[in-house]
Amino acid sequence: MDKKKIEQIRQQYDLIIHSAEDAETEFWYARELMILLGYGRWENFDQAVYRAMDSCKTSGVEVSDHFREVTKMITAGKGAKRSIKDYMLTRYACYLIAQNGDPRKEEIAFAQSYFAVQTRKQELIEERISLIERTEARIRLRESEKRLSQNIYERGVDDAGFGRIRSKGDQALFGGYTTQEMKGRLGVKEPLN
Repeated sequence: MDKKKIEQIRQQYDLIIHSAEDAETEFWYARELMILLGYGRWENFDQAVYRAMDSCKTSGVEVSDHFREVTKMITAGKGAKRSIKDYMLTRYACYLIAQNGDPRKEEIAFAQSYFAVQTRKQELIEERISLIERTEARIRLRESEKRLSQNIYERGVDDAGFGRIRSKGDQALFGGYTTQEMKGRLGVKEPLN
């Protein structure tokens, strides 16, 4: 597949992304995805969705978190309206559907790659956000400790007293465990000098 065709297909996937009301959660409708995966009949695609749900359940992941059945109204012949079944699918659900498809089909092979790459990008973004949040929390903690130590020293508490206060604070923070006990439980090694 040439780069131009890959980019066109990628854009088609991006066009059918929907955002939930919270504007943070993105999803795909199964009936829209079905076409991009090369399925011509809903009945066949519905079976692929069920296989993906089984895979999700076998992995110990809550199926309803990734596959949400919905009903849509469509206009049939002569203007009559009828309801049809569809699914709202998370990125993970789409990935599972692609993984359970026939990789000899060009559309499935592309979808496997697309959702794997997009999932990894999302993981990297979430890791970066988590790192930034931890760094900001660490800065706030350092500032709070600095103010606390100033207040303690201004009230005449010596270094030993300050150590006892910090130790009690750590025990409260760690559910009764000391800092050393927590380091042992978490396998934190002491820095080399």
